Amino acid sequence: MTDTPQRIAIIGGGLMGAGIAQVFAAAGHRVTVHEPVAEVRETVRARIAANLAALEQDPAPAENVAVAGELAAAVADAQFVFEAAPEKLPLKQSIFAALAKHAPPGAILASNTSVIPITDIVHGLETASRMAGTHWWNPPYLVPLVEVVQTAQTAPQTVAALMALLKAVGKAPVHVKKDVPGFVANRLQHALWREAIAIVAAGICDAETVDTCVKQSFGLRLPVLGPLENADLVGLDLTLDIHNVILPAIDNSPAPSPLLQELVEKGDLGFKTGKGFRAWSAEDMANLRARLTAHLKRALSGSETA
Repeated sequence: MTDTPQRIAIIGGGLMGAGIAQVFAAAGHRVTVHEPVAEVRETVRARIAANLAALEQDPAPAENVAVAGELAAAVADAQFVFEAAPEKLPLKQSIFAALAKHAPPGAILASNTSVIPITDIVHGLETASRMAGTHWWNPPYLVPLVEVVQTAQTAPQTVAALMALLKAVGKAPVHVKKDVPGFVANRLQHALWREAIAIVAAGICDAETVDTCVKQSFGLRLPVLGPLENADLVGLDLTLDIHNVILPAIDNSPAPSPLLQELVEKGDLGFKTGKGFRAWSAEDMANLRARLTAHLKRALSGSETA
């Protein structure tokens, strides 16, 4: 399968959908993107071509991406379907009900949801054995990880086929064996975010200091030293001693921070409004986005040559 071009359908032509389409098109697969909004649909190929050019890759694969306004037409002969619609459970449920009806009986159907349990999305569908989660990270053409999420109904061969396809196009797929909210990486990421917000809310330091502490300390080690590797490196006895002191003091609130809720209620939404935990000028936002893209490109280049 991995040596033969596959017929791939992407549901959604936004940031994630176009990026996922780009990965498969650049690898030589036949890709069709379904996007219901005409204005977005008209820009899919141009955005893919621009991304490929920015990566100093041949933009020609963008021209081979088909774009369809009707879901049934987009998935009619698909072997794999990746849903990348907005993060709304009723919408995703309706899409998968339509996929179960219109996609070929043997097609593998996957959702790119970031946090919604796949079991909730495919609940009640007879085709659940060929449905799974594939959580890509933004931007999908630069971040290697894809979490392949298995539900209690997902067939092992569905997981194996997705893992093989993703690995063949240069991704780093991991098998998430239990379908829980947030899967693995987002649970870890948002545990850090919760404590970061709690530190600011408690007046321990400001938001810039929190970000600096992460970026200039353990953040530097993370590309080569994961948290459990780090625990083994320093010793589990020391890790236990540290946890006995620090864990009772770490925030464990089951609800979002009141500070976060207050900022949202005030309309301080971050980049969207120019102010969130920190103030952002247009120049600040452009510079941060540019630095992030440059960093990811360097990291990707390094992983390909290592």
